[in-house]
Amino acid sequence: MIKATTVDINVNLKAFSQQLYCQGLMHRISEESGQQVLYASNENEAIKLRQALREWMQQPVDVRSAENTLTLQNPRPSAMPYSGNWARRFYWTMLASPVTWLLIMVSLLVAAISGLGANLRPVQDLFYPLLPTSGLLPLLTGIDGIGNWLRTLTPMFLHFGELHLVFNMLWLWFFGQQLEARQSKSLFLLLVLLTAFVSNSAQYMVQGSNNFGGMSGVVYGLVGYAWIIHFFMPQSRLMITNSMFSVFIIALVAMEILASSWIATTAHAMGLLTGLVFGLLKVLVYRLVPGRVSNRQHSGGRE
Repeated sequence: MIKATTVDINVNLKAFSQQLYCQGLMHRISEESGQQVLYASNENEAIKLRQALREWMQQPVDVRSAENTLTLQNPRPSAMPYSGNWARRFYWTMLASPVTWLLIMVSLLVAAISGLGANLRPVQDLFYPLLPTSGLLPLLTGIDGIGNWLRTLTPMFLHFGELHLVFNMLWLWFFGQQLEARQSKSLFLLLVLLTAFVSNSAQYMVQGSNNFGGMSGVVYGLVGYAWIIHFFMPQSRLMITNSMFSVFIIALVAMEILASSWIATTAHAMGLLTGLVFGLLKVLVYRLVPGRVSNRQHSGGRE
């Protein structure tokens, strides 16, 4: 997809986005550097998107909502982008969240190859490397090549049992597709990699062996990050509430009390902490970096 235009962060584009979908105009909206960035699939659709945005922005707020409601109540059948075409819908979903879907597909592939943990020989190179556990510095200095660096991440693809896999994949999709659609792909990928490294390394140091795996540390990292962004930047409109966040915390405590011997609770906790810290850093940059304000002023809300 290509960048079509930018809009001030305070403009609610939900109604406009719905209008575009009813017109059959595929697009994606993400938050980058304090602005909303609209992407289109090609230059021709980008031109149409910019024209539609100019016309929409010229209308009063109440007229925008009223016009959109009318469009949704009487859509043209030929304009519905996904009607009766699940393949096209799946394609656009993958295009909007490629990192999330790549993580899911690799996890499913590894699960199939290993028989959900029943046959670990084909995937033994995905386990955490055998490194010194006497401290963080010895562990870091013991990572002596790109192969070992990658193996500090790859335990996230290992799953042991159907429930383990399904639980992690559902929550990865739920939070991943939201976050990836609202910020840059590189920032989301950095969050995933950092969370995987910290959660896996912490679990290895505490457990003293590499007999663990799963996407749970990353999932808890996404939960923590999403909650911080939702709490301090409510305009992001992420689908997470304080109650949902509390459920994840209660589940983490319950796992530690009831099943700490066979669940990698350290990875869960450190993933959550990493996500919280990463989210706070994002909020600080968003609020304190002077360039963000000047960019919004110069852009005038749209291009």
